[in-house]
Amino acid sequence: MAQLIVRNLDESLVRELKIRAARNRRSAEEEHREILREALKPEQSRPSLKRLIEEMPYDGNDDDFERQKDIGRDIDL
Repeated sequence: MAQLIVRNLDESLVRELKIRAARNRRSAEEEHREILREALKPEQSRPSLKRLIEEMPYDGNDDDFERQKDIGRDIDL
């Protein structure tokens, strides 16, 4: 199995990797491997944006987002 050494990383980046790994209950090394797997996954195995949008549940109608008409108000100058 190959090894990869990454030099000159900011300490903050390493800290974020360790925090993310802890959240996912993995070692930092395993988290790094998972990040690389996801980043380099062939595009056909990733869902398209269109497919993700189509899979979103219908939750209301466009009237819910209609802008209210501004009738203004009188002011004293």
